[in-house]
Amino acid sequence: MFRSFRNLIERQILKAQAEGQLDNLEGQGKPLPDRSGEGDAALAAGYRIMAQAGVLPEEFRFKKELDAAREAYAKLTDPVERKAAMARIADLEMRWNMARDARRNFFK
Repeated sequence: MFRSFRNLIERQILKAQAEGQLDNLEGQGKPLPDRSGEGDAALAAGYRIMAQAGVLPEEFRFKKELDAAREAYAKLTDPVERKAAMARIADLEMRWNMARDARRNFFK
């Protein structure tokens, strides 16, 4: 089974080369970067692919929104607006923690 899968992969690579899909790739002709310190190689590769595609994991989006909400809160002076902003911050913190915990539990 593994041999047939390996053969399939080899055929796909050869087909992509023949069609020119592997020409002019970023970093072509350069050595691969040292990524030994990144921990889990598969997870790191997944994050790199997502970053190159412009996609952020949900927890990163929540963290970004949380930071922006905290900045906005610091500029508020009206007590009613500050209370609403604090509720928003609490909600974002909860969502951020849930998304982070879900990712950590998924990769255990």
